[in-house]
Amino acid sequence: MGLETTNKPFLTRVKESEQDKFMQKSVAKAQDAQWDKREAARKELGHWQDWRNLGEQIRQHVIHYLPDYLEEFADNVEKRGGHVYFAKKDTDAVNYITNLAKEKHVQRVVKSKSMVTTEIDLDKQLLKLPGMKLMETDLAEFILQSDNWDEPTHIVFPTLHKNRDQIRGVFEKLGYTGDNDPTRMARFAREYLRGYFLQADMGITGCNFAIADSGLINLVTNEGNADLTMAIPKTQVVVMGMERLVPSLKEAEVLDNMLSRSAVGQKLTSYCSFSGEQVAGESDGPEDLHVVILDNGRSNALGTPFESVLQCIRCGACLNVCPIYRHIGGHGYGSIYPGPIGAVLSPVLDGYEKFGDLPFASSLCGACTETCPVKIPLHRLLIKHREVMMDKLKTDKAFNKAIMKGIGMGTAHSDLFQMALQFDHSATLPFVSKKPTTVDNLYNHQGHITHAPSMAKGWTDVRDAPRPPKHTENFRRWSKDHEAQKGASNDDQ
Repeated sequence: MGLETTNKPFLTRVKESEQDKFMQKSVAKAQDAQWDKREAARKELGHWQDWRNLGEQIRQHVIHYLPDYLEEFADNVEKRGGHVYFAKKDTDAVNYITNLAKEKHVQRVVKSKSMVTTEIDLDKQLLKLPGMKLMETDLAEFILQSDNWDEPTHIVFPTLHKNRDQIRGVFEKLGYTGDNDPTRMARFAREYLRGYFLQADMGITGCNFAIADSGLINLVTNEGNADLTMAIPKTQVVVMGMERLVPSLKEAEVLDNMLSRSAVGQKLTSYCSFSGEQVAGESDGPEDLHVVILDNGRSNALGTPFESVLQCIRCGACLNVCPIYRHIGGHGYGSIYPGPIGAVLSPVLDGYEKFGDLPFASSLCGACTETCPVKIPLHRLLIKHREVMMDKLKTDKAFNKAIMKGIGMGTAHSDLFQMALQFDHSATLPFVSKKPTTVDNLYNHQGHITHAPSMAKGWTDVRDAPRPPKHTENFRRWSKDHEAQKGASNDDQ
């Protein structure tokens, strides 16, 4: 899969998403439910804005001193007996892990949910090895894998686009014979997965936070599958983005609290674990720990206006308030990172050629920025992406600048603006596709313009432009008349 989930054009993906009514209803229901749970959990914690300020400070501090913390973390992992590999690209990470699997003669791999391993397409690359069997152990990821590697639609809730009947159909292929009751299906999945845990040669996890001063890996899950992935197999591989660091357990505690409340509306997830290489006296844990630290485009953000996107703790809260995500779901973005965070992060990681449409898939309402627990200015970064593309990449740059200059002149001079108001009602009629009203018929409506050039294209291709009222109805005229009437009334008194 990799970072890009499809090669379909953006508008094609949007059209397909619009036709998926179940997905839209499911996303809307989840957004509404998560709003209530998230706000209640944050309120219970108290002083949420102060927590946000602290979370932002922690993340910015780490990014500012990233080389130092990476070195400290790597040294401490190796002191505990583990191994650290720095991967510049996705292929470097995949080659390291596949070579390790060959060296260890691994035949069975269990994985806990990890966005970064999906980003590098690790599962499918490992399955190319002869005799290899691999199982995703997070319930949602297990469902997607069993359904012919379906695409995830959400960072935290990957199967949000599936209903229980669809999931039952997936499980029936694996031997399930029950009904669509979620409890019974979950029990079936538990029994099915248990054998893989007990027989696995290698466990692979992601990393919520890496503790620099101890070399420990912090993972939070609701199902406990990550704990089993870390505890049972003799060899463990942790794949982490290079920015997922905290200085100490103290900072991890802060961010775990914020992550749980922002992601799923809980005080803390069911399992919050800190693991490392097994030491003398311990009965479980890996005997051979390998940590793969991945760049894969993250360094593109360092020292740029997009650096703050590396603050992200992958809570998915921005998806849960986004009106665009509510409309097109995760598949419409064409990236494993959907929603506002994906629209900012994906072009940073893999360029505008693949993901240049995403920064424009936003209403710029700012809800994503307001809900972000570590205060990433997401809507401002989306605007910055647009500026970069318009300044450096757009072939119609001169045309657009001329349009904007003309608009600027018209709105900056009151006489020109008043003149425009005289004609705006009739001039915009060709852009309106709806059937004219009786009053509009006076303007001899002849149909609407489609496929307009430049900035008007998005309006004319997919929607009606809003039509201003007739001049006699506008606010300036009303205000002038109102003041005149008010003055006349005062004179009478």
